[in-house]
Amino acid sequence: MSTSIDKDILSGIEAHLESAYPNEACGFLLGTQVQKKRDITHLIKVDNQSSENQRRRFVIDPLDYLKAERFATKEGLTLLGIYHSHPDHPAIPSVHDLEFAQPFFSYFIHTISEGKMTDTRSYRLLDGKFIEEKFTSNQYPLPSHNSQLTPHD
Repeated sequence: MSTSIDKDILSGIEAHLESAYPNEACGFLLGTQVQKKRDITHLIKVDNQSSENQRRRFVIDPLDYLKAERFATKEGLTLLGIYHSHPDHPAIPSVHDLEFAQPFFSYFIHTISEGKMTDTRSYRLLDGKFIEEKFTSNQYPLPSHNSQLTPHD
């Protein structure tokens, strides 16, 4: 699978997640997929509906999923994934992230350290485990990360 994300989409994600700091924020990623080439070209910001500690959890309302799917269908796009922040924690999936993950989606996780986005990684669910996926932004490879950090819970 080859995944690319538009540079302007990354900038929009950065602005959204930094403005929500110190809480987790989230949204949808949309675009096209032709065979094994995935291009992320749109984002939809959504409100974190978590009734728990929003600094450590995010929840997306099922109605927001429905709206995103309808928008994608109307625009000839596909709902390809979800993005969210990990305020002051590594951009690696948590146990909570794994619990709600779906196999098709790309999961872009962003570290927001002291209010600034410092890391971006993407993951796919394969056989019940998150596997880091490499991605490009406007055809320029972004650094890959292979560190063994402990996810936050």
